[in-house]
Amino acid sequence: MFVTHKLQRLLQFLFKTVYLILSLSMRRWITRFMNLVLLYKPFSQRLSRDLSLNPKMRRRLLVGLGNPGMGGTRHSVGMEVLAALASRLGVAERWKGDRQVSGEVILSELGQTQLVLLRPKLLMNINGVSVAKAAAKFQIQPEDVFLIHDELDKPLGKFAMKHGGSARGHNGVRSCIECLKTDVMPRLRIGIGRPVGKLSVECHVLGRFSKEEREILRVVQEQSVDLLLRHLTEHRTDTQLQLKTPPQGGSVAEKT
Repeated sequence: MFVTHKLQRLLQFLFKTVYLILSLSMRRWITRFMNLVLLYKPFSQRLSRDLSLNPKMRRRLLVGLGNPGMGGTRHSVGMEVLAALASRLGVAERWKGDRQVSGEVILSELGQTQLVLLRPKLLMNINGVSVAKAAAKFQIQPEDVFLIHDELDKPLGKFAMKHGGSARGHNGVRSCIECLKTDVMPRLRIGIGRPVGKLSVECHVLGRFSKEEREILRVVQEQSVDLLLRHLTEHRTDTQLQLKTPPQGGSVAEKT
């Protein structure tokens, strides 16, 4: 009986493991299929008259990844940082819906660079559709597409710039890589930390920050915008950038 019981437990464990692997694979295939279907729909690349693009200026696309209608959650912290950037640029009231790119857009200028700020109106797992459409419409190369998103592997209070590479398990970044067909996009990763105890990752990322966490996040937003603006305006040759005043309990760095 003891051997049989152990065998049953082993079989149950193997069944759950296989089920989880298959479920994850199916979800990824479904997401990839949705990306392809939504990108397949053609659209006119003619720009509206109210969108004044300067052909002599370099254009860069800055994207706050997240879930529409779920502001204040950890998974949508990229959108909050983008909103902080819009406020810093003095254009926070200029958001305009753009059906062609399935999102909201602001056009602004920073020195000799024209910035396109994008808040996708699609769910996180298919954010890449909105990003790819915006990049095509505004004629922006993938290396000039900056993704701002949450990062489980960094504790709250830490953030960093990463220059391309794999999605590291982030579904929104994975969608962007699949839709843009490259992984060269720079990324501003905002730490949210991993769940504590038995709380699932899904519940953690979709949960809201506590009052104490929001105080740390407020400083993170300010300093991450500083880092982003510095990256956009300076032609740097060094691979490390350390700010002098890190947020409470954290640090900030630029990495390749």
